[in-house]
Amino acid sequence: MNNWFLYLIRCRNGRLYTGITTDVERRFEEHESGDKKGSKYLRGKAPLKLAMKKKIGNRSMALKIEAKVKKLSKIKKELLVDGKIKIREIKKKINSTANNNTQGK
Repeated sequence: MNNWFLYLIRCRNGRLYTGITTDVERRFEEHESGDKKGSKYLRGKAPLKLAMKKKIGNRSMALKIEAKVKKLSKIKKELLVDGKIKIREIKKKINSTANNNTQGK
């Protein structure tokens, strides 16, 4: 299934939470409701705002991109939200790392 999305949610304190899902609207509602299905991190940090969502493709790539984005600094995450850093740039880095790893074997 190639309908995975990366999303970033802005908390009341300005921090950005990163996640992946196949249904951003449903997942955002789970986070907003504060129930057990939502992220523990986001509880008590309302109001929440969906800052960004981008279609990634398959689950494997979504997991890899999510891991890379979570490691980005706040400034770089803000550039991602503003569209000044593109998801395709992150994908290229992941693919070039994978290619370098297979060439060395």
